Amino acid sequence: MSSSLAPAAAPVPADERLLSRSRLPLVVGALALVTLGALENRAVATVLPTVLGELHEVQAFGLVSAAPLATYLVALAAAGWWSDRSGPSPTLRAGVLTFAAAQLLVGLAPTLPVVVAGRLLSGFAEGLLDVGVIVLVARALDERFRPQMMALFAGAWILPSVLGPMVVGLVTVAFGWRWVFLGAVVVLPPVWLVLRPALRLASSPAGPASAGATAGDDVPLRVVLPWALLAAAALVALNVAGEQASSAPRLAVVAVLVATAALAVSARRLLPRGTLRAACGIGGVVALRSAVTAAFMGIGGFLPLMLATLHHLGPAAAGISLSITGVMWSLGSALQSRLAARPGLVLHTGFAALAGGLAVSALLVWTDLPVVLGLAGWAVAGLGIGMTTSTLSVLTLAVSDDASQGRNNAGAQMASGMSGAVFFALAGAVLAVAGPDRAAFRLITAAAVAVAVLGLVGARRALCAVPCPA
Repeated sequence: MSSSLAPAAAPVPADERLLSRSRLPLVVGALALVTLGALENRAVATVLPTVLGELHEVQAFGLVSAAPLATYLVALAAAGWWSDRSGPSPTLRAGVLTFAAAQLLVGLAPTLPVVVAGRLLSGFAEGLLDVGVIVLVARALDERFRPQMMALFAGAWILPSVLGPMVVGLVTVAFGWRWVFLGAVVVLPPVWLVLRPALRLASSPAGPASAGATAGDDVPLRVVLPWALLAAAALVALNVAGEQASSAPRLAVVAVLVATAALAVSARRLLPRGTLRAACGIGGVVALRSAVTAAFMGIGGFLPLMLATLHHLGPAAAGISLSITGVMWSLGSALQSRLAARPGLVLHTGFAALAGGLAVSALLVWTDLPVVLGLAGWAVAGLGIGMTTSTLSVLTLAVSDDASQGRNNAGAQMASGMSGAVFFALAGAVLAVAGPDRAAFRLITAAAVAVAVLGLVGARRALCAVPCPA
C-alpha cells in the first residue's frame, strides 16, 4: 500500500520524470489505448444512425446502444479479479483482442444480429481495457506519477470529443461507415508494440493480500460473475423501462423499482466493502465516485435537450455543452496533478465547483438566466468533475494494496456506472411520463445538485484512511 501521495521534496531528475525515456513507451501506449477507446465511443454515437439506416433496422437503436452496458459491467468484475491474480498484461491482451474482434464484427456486419454481437464484445473489451490500464499504471509507475497520468488520461478525451464527430463524418462520406470500425483495427498493432515493454515491467501477479485488503477478499470469480450478470440485466431493464414509461407508465414504474432493487442487491456483492454506507477508506472513495457520476450525468445528460426544448437552440448550439465538458474536465484533471500533495483540498474544492456549477446550470430551467451564464456554470462543473474524478482515481490506488488494486478499481467503475444508469433511467422515466417541460427538468436538476452537495459534505469520509495530510 502507498505510504504517501505527496511527491518527493527534492526536484525530480530528468530521467525520473514521467516522460523520461524509460517511461515513454508506457505513457504513449496507455494514452493511445485510452484515445482509441474515446474515439470508438464518439464514433459509435456519431455513425450508429447511419449504420442502422443502411441495414434498415432504425427501430433497434435503443437495443444496440444499450448492449455494451451489460457486457461492460461483467467485464469489469472479471478484469478486476483477473488483474489482481495475473497482473495487467493478460487483461490488456484479452481486451485488445476483444476490441479488434468487436470492430471487425461491426465493420463487416451484414445484418443487425452481427452488429449487436459486435457491440456486446465492444462493451466487454472496454471493461477489460479500463481496469487493465489502471492496474498497469499502478504496477509500472511510482505513486508520484499517478496524478499526472490521470490528467493525461483525461486530456486524451479532448480531441475525440471535439474533433471525433467531424472526422467520423468525413470518413463515412469518403469511404463508408464500415471503415470507421475497420480503421480502428489497423492502428491496434503499433499501439500494442509500443506498450509491450511496459507490460513486461508490470507482468507479475500481486502477492498475497494484506490484512487491509478489500473489495472481495479473494472471493472466487464463479461467485462474482452471477452477481455481475444480475447487475447487467438490471441496468438493461432500467434503460428499457425508462424508454417505455410514456406508453405503459405503471408497468415501467414497477420495472424500474424491481431493477433498482436487483441492482442494490448486486452492488452489495460486487462493490468494495463499506461502499453503500460510505465507510472510511475505499468504501467512501467509491461512494463518492457514485455521487460524482450521478450528479454530473443528472444535468449533463439532459443539458442539450434542455437547451433545445426550453431555449430553442439548434443541435450545434445545444451540443456545445459536450465540447465544454471535454475541455474543462481535462483542465480540472491537470489542476489536480499540480496539487496532488493536497488531495483533501483538491477533493473539497472540486466538489464545491461541481455543486456550484451544477446549481448555476440548473438556473436555466428555474429562471430566465441567459444561456451563456448557464454554460459558464456548466464549465465550472466540468472543472469540478475533472478535479474530483482524477483525485478519486488516485485515492483508490492509494488505499489499495497490490492484491486489491484491480478489484477496487473495477468496483469504483462499476459503482460509477450503476449510479449514473439509475439516475439517468429515473430521470428519463420522469421525462417520458411528464414530458420535457420545466417542471420535469426542475425535479431532475434539483436532485442532481442535491447529490453533489451530499458528496461535498461526505468528502472527508474518503480521506480518513489516506496516509497523507488531507
